[in-house]
Amino acid sequence: MRSFTLLFAALPLLASAAAPPAHPYADATRRRIATAQDERQTAILVPFLQDKNPVYRAAAAEALASVQDKKAVPALLPLLQDASPAVRRAAAFALGQAGDSTAVPALAQRLGQPEASAATRRAIYEALGRCVTKSSVSQIYTIKYPGSDSAAAPGRAWALYRAGLRGLATPEVVRQATALLAQPGSRLAPARAGASAALTRMRGQDSTLARVALPALLKAAASDPDYFVRENCALALGRVARPAAYAVIAAAATSDKDHRVRIAALRVLPTKAATSVVASVDKELTRPLAQESLTAAEWLLRVPTDSSWAKTNFLPYVQQAKHWRTRATLLQAALRHARASRRPAIADTIRRRYERTANQYEKAALLTALSEDPAQFDFLIQEAARTTGPPVVPGSALAALVSLRGNKGFSPSRQADFTAALRRALAGGDVAQLATAAEAFASPTLVPAAQPEDLAALRQAQSKLALPSEIEAWMGLQQALDKLENKAAPTPAPVGQATQHPIDWALVQTIPVGQRVTMTTTKGSIVVELKVVEAPGSVASFVALVNKQFYNGLYFHRVVPDFVAQGGDPRGDGSGSTPYTLRSEFSQLVYGAGAMGLASAGKDTESCQFFFTHQPTPHLDGRYTIFAQVVRGMDVVQQLEIGDKILAVKLSN
Repeated sequence: MRSFTLLFAALPLLASAAAPPAHPYADATRRRIATAQDERQTAILVPFLQDKNPVYRAAAAEALASVQDKKAVPALLPLLQDASPAVRRAAAFALGQAGDSTAVPALAQRLGQPEASAATRRAIYEALGRCVTKSSVSQIYTIKYPGSDSAAAPGRAWALYRAGLRGLATPEVVRQATALLAQPGSRLAPARAGASAALTRMRGQDSTLARVALPALLKAAASDPDYFVRENCALALGRVARPAAYAVIAAAATSDKDHRVRIAALRVLPTKAATSVVASVDKELTRPLAQESLTAAEWLLRVPTDSSWAKTNFLPYVQQAKHWRTRATLLQAALRHARASRRPAIADTIRRRYERTANQYEKAALLTALSEDPAQFDFLIQEAARTTGPPVVPGSALAALVSLRGNKGFSPSRQADFTAALRRALAGGDVAQLATAAEAFASPTLVPAAQPEDLAALRQAQSKLALPSEIEAWMGLQQALDKLENKAAPTPAPVGQATQHPIDWALVQTIPVGQRVTMTTTKGSIVVELKVVEAPGSVASFVALVNKQFYNGLYFHRVVPDFVAQGGDPRGDGSGSTPYTLRSEFSQLVYGAGAMGLASAGKDTESCQFFFTHQPTPHLDGRYTIFAQVVRGMDVVQQLEIGDKILAVKLSN
């Protein structure tokens, strides 16, 4: 009987141990902090920085990283000395997001002290890179860290990257990044990754790259075990006009084992028709992955019209192409480089394909191809005036018309017809066409003399937009008006306040930490893990839309090779939205491969559109909300093409 008694006595303890932990946002204080972040209430958040609970101090600091109010900097600085590594790290992140140069002395001082947490040390270094100026950028590499150089190296490398993003590259910055790139061993792999990324951002330092960094770039591009390092080195070599650089780029484009490296190398492959270059492009055009063959076709658009490549017969390549985007781009290249006598036949081939295909996105790409031929002016006007069918086609037709207007062969006698087409687009009210027309009116090259009635039409079109959902079109029209009216400063956009779509805390608390979602597409299934702690408002909106089956049947409308696959637009052309917008939620999550972020037209304009990253894209960190991460199906993400459909999105049990 004694053993049974002990067993029954232990049952409550066992049940307690098996119970799931309380949801973070079951805590009213956590909700209050997150709500203050959503409402951009600095005054409410700052007192929490002194709370006795380190969880609240860290949460408030990270909340201020989304608010980005420089008035909070003095209150954040003392937290760099906080006893909690999580608080120190969150404070550093918030200071970097504020980007205030007054934080540089405190950040430098903290880096001169021991730091047990490698993640916190890197966060402080990156914050320094986000805050330094031209005169203080040397702080990144002159600070004497009291620990080992290998411990400081990753932070220094990524600080140099953050400074490079801000245009603070100097010859010494190039030297410092080069030295970090040359560090061997797996322990210093994070430093090489940061240094290689930094070397792709050295604006105005091409000659220094060639003089200082070339040997290290050549070696790493050919042999570093990390594809991200090899890719970055190939991109940096594209700015070094040396035969040795060309040879390594061509070899990477053809032979690297990772398609992301091959795509990056193709992007910077010189357009000089060397034998190695010809072999690289020829091989890449027939790759089974759409991203690769498309990038090779886009290379052909860049070649000079007087090169031997421009005289190539492109039609055999068109017939071999496995993907419609590659075919359409090859046809565009053929039309761009063709002799005048050949153009009618190529344009006719494109028009026949246009009539045959039922794929709205292929139609859009073929219209873009026709923009190379001024003789297609009337056809593009006709297609831009369509009022039935998906908006992708007329929107693309107007964009192609604007591109054609910039063609050297455009006849000045058609200027009045071109301007009339823009005015019809403004009167039509389609949000995609509004943005295109506005940009054209603001360009004196395209519309040499905008008339007062054109400005009136821009204002009238803007007045009919529904805010905040059509904020992107509103901003496009306002930018055109500001330029035409010679405004000294841009007009602020009326960003939607938090009150128009507050966070649904009841829904948030039903979403477990680690909740997974399965997205079934025409290419296969992708499983993501929602980041409800870091982005509660964004996750709640996404889950609410999933529960309404909002995403079922929508398309991936934008795929940029080696960058992102974007979908979730109810219009299907990148101009659609929900009736509300969300507030940006910037956390310490980073854009690695398979990060799922919210598309936006600027801070606090997010809605339903999302994107998956193909590879690390650190320049997006702290600028676009991350609300999920791919945990299975990354191979499917890499295969997605424009026009692939979302069949179903479901929460996993």
